[in-house]
Amino acid sequence: MHYLVTGAAGFIGFHVAKRLLAAGETVIGLDSMSDYYDVQLKTDRLKQLDAEAGFQFIKCDLADRPMIEQLFRDNAFDRVIHLAAQAGVRYSLENPHVYIDSNLVGTCHILEGCRAAEVPHLVYASSSSVYGSNTKMPFSVHHNVDHPVSLYAATKKANELMAHTYSHLYRIPTTGLRFFTVYGPWGRPDMALFIFTKAILAGEPIDVFNFGKMRRDFTYIDDIVEGILRVTENIPVPNPDWTGDEPDPATSAAPYKIYNIGNNNPVELLGMIEALEKALGKKAERNLKPIQPGDVPATYADVDDLIKDVGFKPATSIETGIGKFVDWYKSYYRIS
Repeated sequence: MHYLVTGAAGFIGFHVAKRLLAAGETVIGLDSMSDYYDVQLKTDRLKQLDAEAGFQFIKCDLADRPMIEQLFRDNAFDRVIHLAAQAGVRYSLENPHVYIDSNLVGTCHILEGCRAAEVPHLVYASSSSVYGSNTKMPFSVHHNVDHPVSLYAATKKANELMAHTYSHLYRIPTTGLRFFTVYGPWGRPDMALFIFTKAILAGEPIDVFNFGKMRRDFTYIDDIVEGILRVTENIPVPNPDWTGDEPDPATSAAPYKIYNIGNNNPVELLGMIEALEKALGKKAERNLKPIQPGDVPATYADVDDLIKDVGFKPATSIETGIGKFVDWYKSYYRIS
């Protein structure tokens, strides 16, 4: 089949495209190559993809409406996997306009492209951040998520609403995926695991927020990719039992669905650091600090719908996943 993967030079997009190409699919990968983090890392990911048959890369900003329109005119995509976005909670406090351009305007252009080309299924990245001020655990896709605590989270919630509108008006099947703290080889340098690893190896202290009591449902990249690909082949249909009297946020009378993809096993930040210390064979010097604006104290994914609908539950342990990340990190940065 013919896939469009946006954000193909990004962490998750790269791994998704690589899996699709290994399965013999053809992939057009889209990315703006923004300098939010080290562009060399993105370039090196692309080199891996360029080595595979069936891959074509197009450098494009999602906010470039004419280019996106042309892309959909020139191609008949069987699936669109929309992973491109401006990521990061803290960065959204300082650079809000970037999130509007990328996450809202860009997603609108993808939705319009899917509408015009009658794409059979759009799968797009949401985030566990949409749960915001919710405290009922585990976080369920059937809970309302109306109180985001960062602009990043608000744009992801808005993406879900935008997708639902297109599913309702134009009957485009759309599936939103709420990812929970993704980590692994080729990961993002702005994420805690990457930052901690670099600092510990350099003998520098690490800042541990919320005094290390933060709990995260760390989810290994291979589990995220497996979930994405299974869901991509599970085209949503209208829920015949859906009612506006008691609206279910995860489904609709339109062909629309929301899933969590998380490990279903939250780990305290201090526990993650201990696993990292063990993998590195080196102790960290810790600066314990209060929670930062925009952060939530805990995330915990209810994945019952994912198990029921596509028969998959993430299961990679934090020790296994961090070990694989450290092996990649040392290899990539040539650390003995």
